[in-house]
Amino acid sequence: MMQKKQFDAPPRRVALFVTCMVDMIYPEVGMATVELLERCGVDVIFPFEQTCCGQPAFNSGFWEEARPLARRFIDIFEPLVRSGEVDAVVAPSGSCTTMTSHFYSLLLQDEPEHRARAEFLGAATFELTEFLVDVLGVEEFGARCEGKLTYHACCHLLRELGIDRQPRALLRRVEGAERVELPGAEECCGFGGLFAIKNSEISVAMGQRKVQNIVKSGADVVALCDVSCMTHINGLLSRQGHRCRAVHIAQVLASQIEVTPSPPQEQESRPSSAPPRRWQDVGR
Repeated sequence: MMQKKQFDAPPRRVALFVTCMVDMIYPEVGMATVELLERCGVDVIFPFEQTCCGQPAFNSGFWEEARPLARRFIDIFEPLVRSGEVDAVVAPSGSCTTMTSHFYSLLLQDEPEHRARAEFLGAATFELTEFLVDVLGVEEFGARCEGKLTYHACCHLLRELGIDRQPRALLRRVEGAERVELPGAEECCGFGGLFAIKNSEISVAMGQRKVQNIVKSGADVVALCDVSCMTHINGLLSRQGHRCRAVHIAQVLASQIEVTPSPPQEQESRPSSAPPRRWQDVGR
């Protein structure tokens, strides 16, 4: 595990690594992230030059195509940290944080200068909940969420970064929520980026099991730390007519969600008159 940057004093300025999906599809997650950091007294800058970190190409085996993106990412963010203009880089994604802080050194292993810069930058790059809890020492945001709240542990966050305690600590401080445990919370939801495209039947089957466990938990909201998993889970929940929704943890902590709890004895199921849209949904 990479040795993370240690701070003699609380960080006062960070650069937001917003990630592609947040930037293009879920800007509200990026805005919630900024709000949380600013509430902690941290100034946030947004380097407009940032682009994809190269993870899709890297995970697909196209390392030659991923390297220019990695070098560009380093050229944008590393000087900010090196010069002291920012104290750290923060991202609302365990997946993209893993790519930039762990896999760049592998991707650039034959380029000593870029690898050294990547390792320096990686030590100062933090996933949002890790930064809030471990660096800033903040677990309470006065968040409120009515209804039943559960947590799904995204794969890169849990397995590559070893982050699990931090998001759970933050969610424990959400007022008004009845916290329920998600069976198989640590199991993959089946998304996995291009895995969901190349192995769609396996991906859907894994997602179906995740949805079944969510329904079994009785949760109104599933909090998680990656919008990619959020997209996959919400697609399955929506197609099957379930009212529960997956929400990024930043929005939960910023009290940006509204939940209408299920009425007593409500059964979550697809209306019997509606035929299944996909063969994967038959009998679900």
